[in-house]
Amino acid sequence: MKTVLITAAALFLVILVPGIGACTQPTIPLQGEVEATEFMGKKLTPIKEQNNNALAGTQHIDRASYKLTVAGLVAEPLSLSYDDLLAYPQVSKLMDLNCVEGWNFIAKWTGPALDAIFQDAGVKPEAKIVIFHTADVPEGYSSLDLSYIRENNIIIALKLNDITLPPERGFPFQEVAESKFGYKWAKWVTRIELSSDTG
Repeated sequence: MKTVLITAAALFLVILVPGIGACTQPTIPLQGEVEATEFMGKKLTPIKEQNNNALAGTQHIDRASYKLTVAGLVAEPLSLSYDDLLAYPQVSKLMDLNCVEGWNFIAKWTGPALDAIFQDAGVKPEAKIVIFHTADVPEGYSSLDLSYIRENNIIIALKLNDITLPPERGFPFQEVAESKFGYKWAKWVTRIELSSDTG
């Protein structure tokens, strides 16, 4: 599997909006995987020491039945399984993640670049906005400019410190919105929609 290493720094400011709540301590099963302790010369914060936020509580998604829908302004709508996402080239990024409530950690985030997925879907020229629909109840969503995603090679993280993303972090993946506030980092994403609506 191809792995691309990228070093980046991002401030993660958490604001109390739908999908983002007070800091909580996650319970993380390691599933037999070995957690990375260093990356690109930096010591990583152990997952068990990382706080988390979820206003509506942790959403639990079944890996075997999961499908990510990519639709909207695309030539070929996609329905991707978790294994399909793993088959894409995996990009790793080192990022500082800081909460306005005072906690912070440094972690390694790994997953496919969104633009690689969009190339398979065939994004139409009129698409300007990418909307991430989540499994939160009621349904949550976040949006990013398509140009921002392409310019920053934004990834969706399937792994955190080389561990399969835990449910508390947004399994099957968390959208890694570099340099954006915490409410932009969508978790438990089930559908990605390409849109021309910038309003």
